[in-house]
Amino acid sequence: MRFYEFEAADRYGVNISMREYAGKVVLIVNTATECGFTPQYDDLQDLYEKYEQNGLEILDFPCNQFGNQAPGSSEEIASFCDSRYGITFPQFSKVDVNGEKALPLFDFLKQEKGFAGFNPEHPLAAIVESMLERSNPNYKNEPDIKWNFTKFLVDRAGNIVARFEPTDEIEVIEKVVKELL
Repeated sequence: MRFYEFEAADRYGVNISMREYAGKVVLIVNTATECGFTPQYDDLQDLYEKYEQNGLEILDFPCNQFGNQAPGSSEEIASFCDSRYGITFPQFSKVDVNGEKALPLFDFLKQEKGFAGFNPEHPLAAIVESMLERSNPNYKNEPDIKWNFTKFLVDRAGNIVARFEPTDEIEVIEKVVKELL
């Protein structure tokens, strides 16, 4: 399958085909509202405002699978994001990104770009790694999404070109986005 063959329900429950994003550079993010990485919404909104006119789309998929850090309904999550961070990029309904109930889009993304490690210089990297190590000593060898704010970058042709972990700095992501625009 290809990226454009998938669909997902937006925050209102309306199914949206990824074909709507054909010809654009797309950054897909699984998010949470009560996570140590939640302030990344500011960086994502800044990135979106800077490059939307050049063809960047950011797709926000709230997920409650990591520490129950995305409680509430899709409407409550959207309200939080709107009021706290002024999010203007598309937000989808809450999804699972791992396991039997994972949104098929995320199964595809993980198949295309597996886990390559955390940025060891990020202040939260050691904490996340310690938690993961305790629950699954083999986590580094599995493609699953490890935590909130994992990002996948799709080029204008629908190819999955990069995966960024929540510990990757926005400047690294922006550099790759600029190369694709």
